Amino acid sequence: MALPTAAAHGVALTERVIASVEADPSRPVVASAPWAGPWVSGAPAPLPADASAAAVLPSGRPLPPSLRRWLAYDSGLLRRFGWFGPGHRFTPRTLGRLARDEFGDGWGACFEPLSARFDECFLLPGGSDSRRVLATGSVDAYGEYPVFALDVDDLPCVELMYPGLDVYLADAAGIVTRGGPGYSALVDDPEYGPRMRTHARQVFAGGLGEECLG
Repeated sequence: MALPTAAAHGVALTERVIASVEADPSRPVVASAPWAGPWVSGAPAPLPADASAAAVLPSGRPLPPSLRRWLAYDSGLLRRFGWFGPGHRFTPRTLGRLARDEFGDGWGACFEPLSARFDECFLLPGGSDSRRVLATGSVDAYGEYPVFALDVDDLPCVELMYPGLDVYLADAAGIVTRGGPGYSALVDDPEYGPRMRTHARQVFAGGLGEECLG
């Protein structure tokens, strides 16, 4: 069922995710990837209010609204995926470093030439041979950064998958459905297509992805 536009983006959509998670916090965050663990392990662990209020990313870029709202609910999920170090400091990686850590030096090296463009990346749950990565840079109309799929199944590639953390979380929670085949299916979605195309123009000169040939 389509959500009204006001509820389909940003903080409002993230609020819907939180309500869904609160109803069953121990369920897997990604049903097809049980290794990713539950949405919340134990009690929610919100980022302390003073840390959240002052938080910017190491690059100086602002936190997307969906992330700020999610961290006010829980930081444990993202902490498990390496987003934070001591003192609630964000610990991003370049795309090449993240790919090497996840895929090993062989496949990971293919992504290294893109590290200058994707210099502040964070791993998200999901995928088997692929990975989900939020990469900061230019934002869309909702102040959100794109989420990419990294794939090494055939030719290594990076492809636009979600227009923001808000939609990634909502898909994982079953609130929205990507529909259609392929990582970039949301580009044809009436609600999320405009945001997808904004990121496509900003990141891939209008394309939806890029092969990584090393």
